[in-house]
Amino acid sequence: MSETTTELPVVVIGAGPAGLAAAAHLVDRDITPLVLEAGPLAGAAVREWAHVRLFSRWGELLDPAAEKLLAPTGWTKPAEDTYPTGGDWAERYLQPLADVLGEQVRYGARVTGVSRTGRDRIVDADRDTQPFVVHYENTDGHEHRLFARAVIDASGTWSTPSPAGGSGLAALGEKAAADRITHRVPDLKDPAVRARYAGRRTAVIGSGASAFTALAYLADLAKSEDGQGTHATWILRRGISGSTFGGGEADQLPARGALGLAAKAAVDGGYADAVTGFRTDAFERDGEGRVILISEDGRRLDPVDEVIVLTGFRPDLSFLDELRLGLDERLQAPVELAPLIDPNQHSCGTVYPHGVNELSHPEKDVYLVGMKSYGRAPTFLAMTGYEQVRSIAAHLAGDQEAAERVELTLPETGVCGGAGLFDEPAAAEETGGGCCAAPATLTIGAAPAAASSGGC
Repeated sequence: MSETTTELPVVVIGAGPAGLAAAAHLVDRDITPLVLEAGPLAGAAVREWAHVRLFSRWGELLDPAAEKLLAPTGWTKPAEDTYPTGGDWAERYLQPLADVLGEQVRYGARVTGVSRTGRDRIVDADRDTQPFVVHYENTDGHEHRLFARAVIDASGTWSTPSPAGGSGLAALGEKAAADRITHRVPDLKDPAVRARYAGRRTAVIGSGASAFTALAYLADLAKSEDGQGTHATWILRRGISGSTFGGGEADQLPARGALGLAAKAAVDGGYADAVTGFRTDAFERDGEGRVILISEDGRRLDPVDEVIVLTGFRPDLSFLDELRLGLDERLQAPVELAPLIDPNQHSCGTVYPHGVNELSHPEKDVYLVGMKSYGRAPTFLAMTGYEQVRSIAAHLAGDQEAAERVELTLPETGVCGGAGLFDEPAAAEETGGGCCAAPATLTIGAAPAAASSGGC
């Protein structure tokens, strides 16, 4: 890379937790960042779930390099052992951090394409010596381009939720039923949203922390004076096992474990029915406009008024199409990272800290970080993203020893449930082996679990 190229900024796509942490680490290494954020404020995606409480404490949500930048400004550090909402995280940490970065953050800048200057993805000649060219649009539609020595894509996956269909495609009729579907955990403190679900039947499709949160919220609504008659149908593609509700009391993030216990309490208390082995194939409307879900094996569920689809997210790779990315064919995650997080192989939910070596691509100096680095895999922690960008910044600064050094210990999930995406009866008979022990059977409808609090 020429001296002129090294003087260019590192473009960071997205002013969320990982993107802003990347900028902070670059500044700490005397490298100029330029953060392009499509939204009007820092943490635009986080603000869309402002009502949801995180299962990580403040101490697990603050990046050390970011704290170093914030400290001289008079910023008040939140109490480390308390749990913020998404809104708290955005207002008390992400926005102040973006404000410190000042003109190094551009809002209303949606990236539409990234390539090598004068080189489409076909051309080999002098490819690695050419700077990156980044195209972006402002909210008024004006097009711009700029040049970069490296690109860190921290744009996340929030804008591309996965559909309900078990094939990975939208189920038949899913688009036509869009007025009854949301892909977000509803804010039941909002009167209009609360009225949408109160006293109604709602299907919740999904098996992760967001689904747990939605079930707990709906159960609380059902117990309230204005929510009588509220009922949830919880739709799982797999069966029920010991790992279905997460790690519970064994989870080293207690609030994450409490989420699963709250979901179990919702089912045990009769506020939700669990439907297992149901892979959604079609949506139909009845004569009253309600939704009937139909599975691949032809099962038809009773009509519901609303559907909450929480089947995960997937990365938007369209604007990176001219780059040579090395992505796993299943997860759309970097090939070196994918085996560590592949739910086809395990459901332990924890991956050891990783950095530039696992995140590199055939295209030199481009990195997918944060949620986007996991592709379609679940169970990402902010701490993981912070360690990723620390390592990448060290590498870009020429400090390979620091780039390859592990500076983080992640909490265990308490879940180790064997092969991940489909039930495998033969595997369930084993007592161990592989990366995980076999799950125990868990009975639905037993005595309610002790009440637990905590959110996402």
